[in-house]
Amino acid sequence: MSPMPASAARAAAAPAAWVAPLPAPVAAAEAPAAVPAWWGRFDDPALAALVEQTLAANPGLQQAQARIQQARALAQQAGSARSPDLQLNGLAQTQRLALAEGVPRQRLAQLNLEAGWEIDLFSRVRLGAEAAGARLQVSAFDAQAMRLALAAELARQFIALRACERQTQIAAEDAQAAIRLAAWSADKQAVGLESAAASTLLRAAAAEGQSRQLAQQAECEVQIKALVALSDRPEPALRALLAAGHARLPVLSGGGLSVHALPAQTLAQRPDLAAGEAQLRAAWAERGAAEAGRYPQLRLGGSITLAALQLAGGPRAEGSGWSFGPSLTLPLFDGGARRAEAQAAQARFDEAQAGYRGLVLQAVREVEEALVRLDAAGARSQHAQASAAGYTAAAQASQESWRAGLSGAPELEQLRRQALAAQAALVALQAERLSAWIALYKAAGGGWQADAAAID
Repeated sequence: MSPMPASAARAAAAPAAWVAPLPAPVAAAEAPAAVPAWWGRFDDPALAALVEQTLAANPGLQQAQARIQQARALAQQAGSARSPDLQLNGLAQTQRLALAEGVPRQRLAQLNLEAGWEIDLFSRVRLGAEAAGARLQVSAFDAQAMRLALAAELARQFIALRACERQTQIAAEDAQAAIRLAAWSADKQAVGLESAAASTLLRAAAAEGQSRQLAQQAECEVQIKALVALSDRPEPALRALLAAGHARLPVLSGGGLSVHALPAQTLAQRPDLAAGEAQLRAAWAERGAAEAGRYPQLRLGGSITLAALQLAGGPRAEGSGWSFGPSLTLPLFDGGARRAEAQAAQARFDEAQAGYRGLVLQAVREVEEALVRLDAAGARSQHAQASAAGYTAAAQASQESWRAGLSGAPELEQLRRQALAAQAALVALQAERLSAWIALYKAAGGGWQADAAAID
């Protein structure tokens, strides 16, 4: 049977080069001696601890390990069909025939050794074993893909929580500042230096700031609940773990990820694509096994029998026998069942091939999108920092001018709102850039390598 063209789907679907700009590679001097898992490159130890603990106890991963054990057992069962079948049967019985009165009892003892072996003329047995082995690889690669997806989702949720905490800090600082401004405005109004409308405006701004702070705090509580569900960790223990880095977005050390310029090298790191390729190999082998099932099957068999028979009160008779010879099965007419099975197996292979091509196209899209978002976030970062610093300085200057009576409350409140929005946008952009790195790690396989997948 001809070998499967394993590279056909990938070569047809993968582009020759990435279109989006690649991140700068890590310099040799910056690369650590022992590269940690990608989540260990963030400088917040709580993230690494949370991911490691989650991967060790996640119920979904435990189910994936159970599926690997099932696939391993099926692979062993399929592989045993290529070995000779040897069975030992023993029989010992006492009986009396119900024919007439006085018929004596008889005792029979028999030992039978049988052996059989199918000569794999058309590779039906071999291909069945190869298909089962490929299914085992699919289970192992699926478990690796689940680990990668779980770690990426946990890291993304972790970044979202840290950004939410920082946003809450900003909202709290703004609310306190608004309360102070409202108090100063009330004092100015009491001595006739502030209008009632301006004082009312600043009191309304203070109330809005407190409402915004409470809403942001509630959002952070929701983020914590999501982390509890993802990590399967008690909430008090999770809060204790998160306390040290409260409201601080982690920093990615080591310069981030160096993406291969050739898409094929990057895609080879993805466990889901490795699973898809193994699925394709399994479908190809099952197709061949179904086709081979339409042809004759030759089997060698033999047996050795030892027996002893004794009638009550009579002598003991012993004997032995043996047999050996081939048996040939010729499928003549089955109503088209074998042909239909071969056609169904071919259709399953076509389905697996199309599914694999779809996986490759989706993987290329995910990498390209992550590269675009990462590049855009990096390009916007300098502008967002300048915007936040400028609006904050303008708001502070307007506050001093208002206290001196040189500007009005509406102008002050407008600048305060702009400064708050700019600071919130800067935090959101920082979180977006970290999330883009996480998406790129996931899209590029997270450093996973096909030869590192443990299926033993």
